[in-house]
Amino acid sequence: MGSNFLAFDLGATSGRAIIGTVSDDKFSSQEIYRFPNGVKESEGKYYWDIDSLFGHFKAALRKVRELGIEISSIGVDTWGVDFGCIGSDGRILGEPRIMNFNSIFQIYAQHKDPASSIHKAKHILFMPDLMSYFLTGNQFCEYTIASTSGMIDPRTRNWDRSLLDRLGCDSSILLDLVQPGTKVGVLKKELQDETGLGPIPVVAVAGHDTASAIAAVPAADEKFAYLSSGTWSLMGIESTTPIINGKSLEYNITNEGGIDGTTRFLKNITGFWLLEQSRKTWEREGRKYNYAQIEEMGWKAIDFPSTINPDDPRFAAPKDMDAEIKTALRESGQRVPVTDGEMISCIYHSLTKRYVDVIAMLQGFASFKIEKLHVIGGGSANKLLSTLTANALGIPVIAGPVEGTAIGNVMLQAKAAGLVKDRWEMRLRNAMPL
Repeated sequence: MGSNFLAFDLGATSGRAIIGTVSDDKFSSQEIYRFPNGVKESEGKYYWDIDSLFGHFKAALRKVRELGIEISSIGVDTWGVDFGCIGSDGRILGEPRIMNFNSIFQIYAQHKDPASSIHKAKHILFMPDLMSYFLTGNQFCEYTIASTSGMIDPRTRNWDRSLLDRLGCDSSILLDLVQPGTKVGVLKKELQDETGLGPIPVVAVAGHDTASAIAAVPAADEKFAYLSSGTWSLMGIESTTPIINGKSLEYNITNEGGIDGTTRFLKNITGFWLLEQSRKTWEREGRKYNYAQIEEMGWKAIDFPSTINPDDPRFAAPKDMDAEIKTALRESGQRVPVTDGEMISCIYHSLTKRYVDVIAMLQGFASFKIEKLHVIGGGSANKLLSTLTANALGIPVIAGPVEGTAIGNVMLQAKAAGLVKDRWEMRLRNAMPL
């Protein structure tokens, strides 16, 4: 029947509990529980509602018991950067803060605030490690999530503690690193009693959601680029070594930790943010479309010629995205969309053009010829954008899996269980038909 693994996949607005089943000849998955990711506001600052999140974790575990599913292990992946502070008594000190920049800057800012809980912290735990701590009672720091902090030396793949020391911060708050695929404990006794489950192992998967997603790319060899496509997107290549030089700095391309000793050499680019924000304008004006209608409208206006730079800072947080795009087009002397379909076409063509530019950047660094683009995440379901991208790049574009992050999470657990030996076998198993 295969082995079942429970993946908790947390996003900025919601989380899912997914059961992945791995056997010799197939892989399958099913979502058993979905929940909102609540945010708390206090004095103009925003925090993750950690109690609510953990309450949903426990509800998902009870759901596993109700369904009678025997699971081999549990893994957690989340977004990067944010962390919680743990005191010397093992208690969390307040709620994890929501910030939009790397952890090292968060630590420094909190260090300068006399009222910050970081002054009482013995350790910090990044979000997936924090949730696993609540499950097991064991503290650890997984490598891929730590690589989003700005405190990892990409060459040594370990902490550069001198960075915090130079800022006057205590570097002892950083725990030693563990690699993805490491068993870090079992469900603690009180959770076993509360959920009706036994001492289920908990595995440190690739805790950063993008690292887990890349682990699920169904590639046959290294000659690919990936596009993790959603509200925001990440485009990159998998490298056996970090790529650090003047050009990578100029292009603002980052080196983050991957599995099996790899480096995720990637660039952050805008995704469906442009469309999602434009939809808000249309809905305020009484025009509400589902995604099927949006794709159909885009096809009908496919020849609309105007484009923008999606990564222009003016599109980061405008009050009215539709109006801002139109203003940018007027300023550049281009044709302005008259219909919503033309605006959709403009956005899709603009994203495609940006993908072409970034692929060209990446090819300048890659030690291999990029022969395919794998699109994963929610955006992989958009056939129009994948078609436009394939036509523009002139290489095959392979769309899916949509649930790449959860699948990668599951596959790292399968690796810890000895069912697969490396990322290539993980990818081969993922590519098998259901």
